[in-house]
Amino acid sequence: MTSRNDSLFERAQRSTPGGVNSPVRAFRQVGGTPRFFERAEGPFLWDADGVRYVDYINSWGPAILGHADPTVVKAVQEAASRGLSFGAPTEGEIEMAEALCQLVPSIEQVRLVSSGTEAAMSAIRLARGATGRAKIVKFDGCYHGHADSLLVKAGSGLLTFNNPSSAGVPPEITQHTLVCDYNDCGQLGQAFEKHGKDIACIIVEPVAGNMNLVKPSSEFLSAMQELCAQHGALLIFDEVMSGFRVGLSGAQGLYGVRPDLTVLGKVIGGGLPVAAFGGRKDLMQHLSPLGPVYQAGTLSGNPVAVAAGLATLRAVQAPGFYDRLGAQTSKLAKGLEAAARAAGIEFRADALGGMFGMYFSRELPLRLADVSGSRIDLFKSFFHRMLAAGVYLAPSAYEAGFVSAAHDDAIIELTLQSAKEAFRDLDR
Repeated sequence: MTSRNDSLFERAQRSTPGGVNSPVRAFRQVGGTPRFFERAEGPFLWDADGVRYVDYINSWGPAILGHADPTVVKAVQEAASRGLSFGAPTEGEIEMAEALCQLVPSIEQVRLVSSGTEAAMSAIRLARGATGRAKIVKFDGCYHGHADSLLVKAGSGLLTFNNPSSAGVPPEITQHTLVCDYNDCGQLGQAFEKHGKDIACIIVEPVAGNMNLVKPSSEFLSAMQELCAQHGALLIFDEVMSGFRVGLSGAQGLYGVRPDLTVLGKVIGGGLPVAAFGGRKDLMQHLSPLGPVYQAGTLSGNPVAVAAGLATLRAVQAPGFYDRLGAQTSKLAKGLEAAARAAGIEFRADALGGMFGMYFSRELPLRLADVSGSRIDLFKSFFHRMLAAGVYLAPSAYEAGFVSAAHDDAIIELTLQSAKEAFRDLDR
């Protein structure tokens, strides 16, 4: 009998490039047919064939409460009953802005947008407009959306210029983008030594989630702050993933760093399209209609999406929420390491808040090259064994995983039992 997933994928490829609307969903790195999902509840997903999976993607982070949380669903239904979009201000937008300013101390003013890509692009434009400088610094393996100037990857040299990593991006657009290795203070120092007077900002994932989970060193965090202060550049924390995922004030709250600008998304929409960028008031005043930096969006602050986000933000403020979430995520990571060790597999796992990473390597990674040097072949095999056991992991060795508040002890134990069998059966 033909799987509905197979038939849907075949059908999708006739009308959609690659059969998907975001590349990683296509299973190209792991091979096989992507799953098409019909419903979700709590920690579970059900695909088109009716197969149930324990979900560790959580819609790539937003579903921190679990899928179809009743409080969030009710908020969305009530908002939708009053109208889907106004293209005009609402009180909900004010409440969202007030909540973000209260919960993230570095944010004095904030503007709502519809996607993380849009937020990161706008934050960089604001940094350039406020400083009058053109160059930006990003890090190899940190993804900040698909805006042209950010689609750059580092090559073999110390710093890479003019190397778009996507067709359709002219080199002259990326000539002002400098790329350094994550956690490499030496490279960063040399970039500022050579170009400091022209650098508008650093943009960084303070906890990387787009090259699997990679944590920053304390030296790296200090170097970014010191170099920006010394050279008059701005520090932008892209917390689209880590914001409200690793703690109530994001990674900046955990690490005690106060960036000039912050980019948020995912959790603040509760599963619907909401993102934001904000920071110091004097910087935000450069935005239109007050200043010369233009940014706009028809669906920015959409009332239904804002309602979902506000309901989620209220829920994560419950006492002990992040303690419980972090404990479950840590339990998963430690259990995966123990299962691999018992099977004689070289494997590490790490966790922070509701994010986790797993690597078929001897050491935890510090940069993209470390992840690339791991046993990707073993990851592919492990992924498919877990999928067959009803555990849905990110279909790429370069993506972090996510745990929700709905992943209780029984779910974690079920996952670890499946992992023990998967590790045991790997062909080494």
